[in-house]
Amino acid sequence: MMTDASDMLAAALEQMDGIIAGTLGSEQDHQGRLDHNWVTRWLDDIGLPQYKSHFEESCVDGRVLHHMTVDDLLSLKVGSVLHHLSIKRAIQVLRLNNFEDNCLRRRPSDENNVTPAEICQWTNHRVMEWLRSVDLAEYAPNLRGSGVHGGLMVLEPRFNIEALALLLNIPPSKTLLRRHLATHFHLLIGSEAQRLKQECLENPDYTVLTATAKVKPRRLSFGGFGTLRRKRQEEGEDYVCPMNVEMPKSSSFQRGVRPFLILHFLPQREVSEGTVRQIGEFSEGINNLTSLLKDDGFFNEMSVDHKINNRGENQNM
Repeated sequence: MMTDASDMLAAALEQMDGIIAGTLGSEQDHQGRLDHNWVTRWLDDIGLPQYKSHFEESCVDGRVLHHMTVDDLLSLKVGSVLHHLSIKRAIQVLRLNNFEDNCLRRRPSDENNVTPAEICQWTNHRVMEWLRSVDLAEYAPNLRGSGVHGGLMVLEPRFNIEALALLLNIPPSKTLLRRHLATHFHLLIGSEAQRLKQECLENPDYTVLTATAKVKPRRLSFGGFGTLRRKRQEEGEDYVCPMNVEMPKSSSFQRGVRPFLILHFLPQREVSEGTVRQIGEFSEGINNLTSLLKDDGFFNEMSVDHKINNRGENQNM
């Protein structure tokens, strides 16, 4: 029994090493599988089909999306602040799901106890279906071409109930209707997202997110090209979705996470939920096997053998 358990422990450790190595090597491969045709369909999913021709002409694929900058979006004729935030959060959703090509949810499914992590995967069409399910069907078509998707609703602190009501063209005078929308919206996104939105709302610099607000191109100082290039590399602000963008801390995003493992083996990497779950399961299995071997005296025997070997080496010397 002891030999079987030690063999299982060795196999589990080897398999866990394989998962970690695969994660480190597969991120770029996953991005590379998303070609420019997939990206144009993705624009449909996130509610921005009006930019498909510009993205297609520039052959924007998964790798380009991952490293998309604000200037890149402006050159693709995406000037709306709301649309920049929509693309930012949609890229973040791709990273959270390891750039899986089928991670977005287009159709309703079993919504009992739906989590924020699952809502993040909702497409624009799926959000409109949700509006119909809460008796707001007449306003749902107003979200076409708006860039509103599940990731924007959950992950973006600036996107709150006021922004959604404006996009739906629900006038402020319809207080009961707005209250109805707010109730269902808050229930949908969860308490953590709502807390972050409230904190953003209380910020003195907060401005209401509207469909007409435009991104102002950043003025760069051309004191020296080397200095400029170094600043662009050091500052994550050029990316539409910075590489160090804060990831959700909710348990629905972190199921099975072993923080010490992820931080030790995968520094500054975005890890898919499936991979995290696998690592967590293997880690738990390894802990169980270690306890089993300890109970069977395996490590005690190893310690005795080690002492005997050391004594023999000392005598030979």
